[in-house]
Amino acid sequence: MEWRDNSHLLTQIMNIPYKLIAVDLDGTLVRNNQSISQRTVSTLIRVQEMGVKVAVASGRPTFGTAHVADALRLKEFSGYVMSYNGGEIYEWETKKRMYAQTLDEEVIPYLYTYAREHGMPIMTYIGKEVVSEVEGNEYIQYSVMRNRMTLKKVDDFVKAVEGAGVVKCIIVGDPTQLPALEAEMQVMLKGKAGIFRSEPFFLEIVPIGIDKAKGLAILLDQIGIQRTELIAFGDGYNDTPMLQFAGMGVAMGNAAEEIKKAADMVTESNNDDGVAIALENLILRPQDKPY
Repeated sequence: MEWRDNSHLLTQIMNIPYKLIAVDLDGTLVRNNQSISQRTVSTLIRVQEMGVKVAVASGRPTFGTAHVADALRLKEFSGYVMSYNGGEIYEWETKKRMYAQTLDEEVIPYLYTYAREHGMPIMTYIGKEVVSEVEGNEYIQYSVMRNRMTLKKVDDFVKAVEGAGVVKCIIVGDPTQLPALEAEMQVMLKGKAGIFRSEPFFLEIVPIGIDKAKGLAILLDQIGIQRTELIAFGDGYNDTPMLQFAGMGVAMGNAAEEIKKAADMVTESNNDDGVAIALENLILRPQDKPY
């Protein structure tokens, strides 16, 4: 585990009690085989028993985070789920939606037409379902599997999502073709939507201004916690804003070097209990360790 700006961080750790842990899922909390280690689960439960809140902070749809939130017992400990990269925030005990930002409905017909013109499927998430006109696409099936959702095939995508409060749409396709589409759409939709690739084969279109730091700022304001009292864990480019925003930003060992440089601390990889190891150093005393 690598520390950055060591003296400053040691002063922080000694003087600032951490009250909230925001943790990304894929590549951070979740291992490459889609499991979470018992050591990591036990450590997060232990810090919650000590009074520290936990928020899942993921780009996944809300339903796609539910099994993780339940495994971490967020309902019992009054934790939070921040899904869609900050597009929705839920209080998990009551399932109360604390915040939501949805995509401008005028953008959706444009996205649909653009995707069709380039021979690529478009999909979105509504409730427990992945909605698309296409069945059998490997990338859509990947999303269905990873999020433990069901596929709803529709005849008219635009009509099917009308009035649903869509937080994001995803155009899926050949990873070699999506970078050019991403650049073109960033120009076409400037000021109207955010465009980025969350996977080489996923081009995400989200409401303008959404990111995890903004979502966490909204959550902290509502629950009365300061950013200096926040620990954030992440590995991806979409995690960089929250790593820079948090009082303690922790990058995973599997993160790209530029993401590590944006963090205050670098821990072990997602496959090597990186979240647990960092929390053991930042919060838990030897007698508090859950193993």
